[in-house]
Amino acid sequence: MDIAFDTVFYEIAILVLLAAGIGFLGLLMRQPLVVAFIAVGVLAGPDALGLVSSTEFIETLSQISIAVLLFLVGLKLDVSLVRNLGKVAVATGLGQILFTVLFGFFICLGLGIDVVTSIYVAVALTFSSTIIIVKLLSDKQEIGALHGKIALGFLIVQDIFVVLAMVTLSAIGVGADAETGAAMDILMVLVGGAVLVGFVWFFIRYVADRLLAQVARSPELLVIFAVGWAAGLAAAGDAVGLGKELGGLLAGVSLASTQFREAIGSRLASLRDFLLLFFFISLGAGLDLTTLGDQVGPALVLSLFVLIGNPLIVLAIMGYMGYRKRTGFLAGLTVAQISEFSLIFMAMGVSIGHVTQESMGLVTLVGLVTIAISVYMITWSHKLYALLEPLLGVFERRVAFREDADDAGSTSATPYDFIIFGLGRYGCNIGHQLGERGYRVLGVDFDPEALANWRRMGFDGQFGDATDPEFTAHLPLSDVRAVISAVPREKGSLTESDPQMALLHGLQSANFRGKLALAVNSESEAEGLRQKGAKIILTPFDDAASFAVERLEADVTPAASG
Repeated sequence: MDIAFDTVFYEIAILVLLAAGIGFLGLLMRQPLVVAFIAVGVLAGPDALGLVSSTEFIETLSQISIAVLLFLVGLKLDVSLVRNLGKVAVATGLGQILFTVLFGFFICLGLGIDVVTSIYVAVALTFSSTIIIVKLLSDKQEIGALHGKIALGFLIVQDIFVVLAMVTLSAIGVGADAETGAAMDILMVLVGGAVLVGFVWFFIRYVADRLLAQVARSPELLVIFAVGWAAGLAAAGDAVGLGKELGGLLAGVSLASTQFREAIGSRLASLRDFLLLFFFISLGAGLDLTTLGDQVGPALVLSLFVLIGNPLIVLAIMGYMGYRKRTGFLAGLTVAQISEFSLIFMAMGVSIGHVTQESMGLVTLVGLVTIAISVYMITWSHKLYALLEPLLGVFERRVAFREDADDAGSTSATPYDFIIFGLGRYGCNIGHQLGERGYRVLGVDFDPEALANWRRMGFDGQFGDATDPEFTAHLPLSDVRAVISAVPREKGSLTESDPQMALLHGLQSANFRGKLALAVNSESEAEGLRQKGAKIILTPFDDAASFAVERLEADVTPAASG
């Protein structure tokens, strides 16, 4: 029987399997999936294996991936979070952006690149990969460290700059369309954009919290709603002429101020990574390998600028602001690469007609080089600092006054002694008694009502799921003595999908150093958890029965004997 191997299904199957294989090789080399995915696109492209023929379908998935990615960016842009950014994050973020744009522009001109393309490339070089940095810092347990917190702060500043750059490009695209069409088109776009922004404002003000409180009763429905909302506003943005990118971004912003944003973001992370595969496949397959060789020289020059210049400007700004050279160096290494947004930004420029595919190939090469090298720089950051420390004294003031103050207050960013998953009666009682003893407790639950009740008791609470390793990795774990799971579970044997087992694996992946206390229904269920690494086993029913017997012995037996 003849099988049509040229159908979309077989093509996607081959591409995903190829991505898994290349991704595994990248994992062995400690490389992020971004590098592996671009390599898959190059291998599958017409100049290599020629596996990509369903270009329209892959392009559609690529556009969806960009909408979801920008939705997740918008999800982080909570107005209150932006307002509370520290001075060092704002100063370092803006300083690095201005430095990279200015010097990157002149370097591009010196390489013989035209003015418009030089502007695009210089802006693209300012974006650092939040995904890669958070993953690497989490693996090293440095998210809660001073340099980790500062790095996350100026990454948010970069995200805001991404938003402004995307909005500017969308406006330029509208203007370009207006040149070839009726002048009324640009007015219609402005009106449509104003209506869409007004709708989003109304949704944030009057609808978002109430609606998500109901939707969040079902974790599966919450994910479906989030994807549908992102795709719907992306389509609406495209319909009014703002573009799918800006529509997806507005969808994320509309949910950023809700208590469910962390849960939505962590649950969509895997979907984002899968869809981004097709963006990078589309990107890699579109590279012309015959002309790419001409870009190697300029790509190496720009890569050295990003790998050396970006960390140095961060180090210089933080040193001037009163931080130690070690803190500035470790924070600076996090911006020694460009990100997936750099490629998306260039792709938008190609679609408008401002830049060519050759410039897209140039930035792609810079991305491959800087991401590949910066991963090792961040992984071995402390050894690298020890090697370069004698040369870095010029970047440190005689008195690092700022850092002493930050060190004194650093525990306020991770102030919890215990984290409790599951805020039912058992979890709430544990938290209440720990609080009465003076311990600082954070509660986590996926039930909005349970979370609201917990907060009414006067404790900090966070909406999240014990079975989600992405969510667990982003918790403030560095100072926590113990994580307690009081999540209800069905009777029966423990499986890998069980909340207790999933939480245990998630904490182990996050390199949690404290103790883990897990609640089970009976002692027979505890052995498997002990073998996996659980330190404390709680048996609520047995514990309650033991306490009841103690009360009976203390209150009843003496009276009876008397």
